[in-house]
Amino acid sequence: MRISTDGLIIKEQNIGEQDRLVTVLTRSNGIIRAFVKNGRSIKSTKGSATRLLCYSRLVLYINRDTYIIDEAQSEEMFIKLRTDIVKMSLAQYFCELAAVLAPLEQPAEDYLRLMLNALYLLCRNTQPQQVIKAAVELRMMSFYGYMPDLVCCNQCKCYEAAEMYFLPRSGILLCGACKGDISEYSISLGMGVVTAMRHCIYADFNKLFSFTLSDQGLNILERASEEYLIIHMERSFQTLDFYKTMRT
Repeated sequence: MRISTDGLIIKEQNIGEQDRLVTVLTRSNGIIRAFVKNGRSIKSTKGSATRLLCYSRLVLYINRDTYIIDEAQSEEMFIKLRTDIVKMSLAQYFCELAAVLAPLEQPAEDYLRLMLNALYLLCRNTQPQQVIKAAVELRMMSFYGYMPDLVCCNQCKCYEAAEMYFLPRSGILLCGACKGDISEYSISLGMGVVTAMRHCIYADFNKLFSFTLSDQGLNILERASEEYLIIHMERSFQTLDFYKTMRT
């Protein structure tokens, strides 16, 4: 059976002397692993379109559980990311997140759209990396079924207060009055950060990355979103560790 779809290459691995095995986030089939025969040959018409971070139109041949890329035509290669090691490492972190969170062999249009928009913004350099990173983490976790409850204080239901705390393990907000003696680990948030986190989760997709914060607020936002993801995924991400190393 042959199918046509579009997808983003999120991982590549050399096989033998000329072949390549790629992991692709596709619109119609979610995460798939596909072989690119002769993909490393300089004569290959599929070589450049099946490299890491290439967004391409693909024709796939499916034989039982095996995917083979018959045709590949590049739509976007995100060249600017390849000349900046910090941006490239953040993009690879997004790829690792998608590989873990996006569905296998099921439609994944929301995940693909999120990834493409994030990569475009990284290339354009119009938003701080902390904004892009937090929006990807929180929205992708929400897609996955781990949306935190940030509508209001979990206890008294107030929408905003002078003090608001985020509890990464519970995924809830508490105002200062309700936090009281609760011993669970929490992160103190200003209302600007609370609003930004709500935006990352609840905003219309075409406005997802459209918000601003102070430098201090960006640092708190990044910490809160990252810790929430790490706690609930119960794992580390090597690409995230590398990104942090490169950014310092």
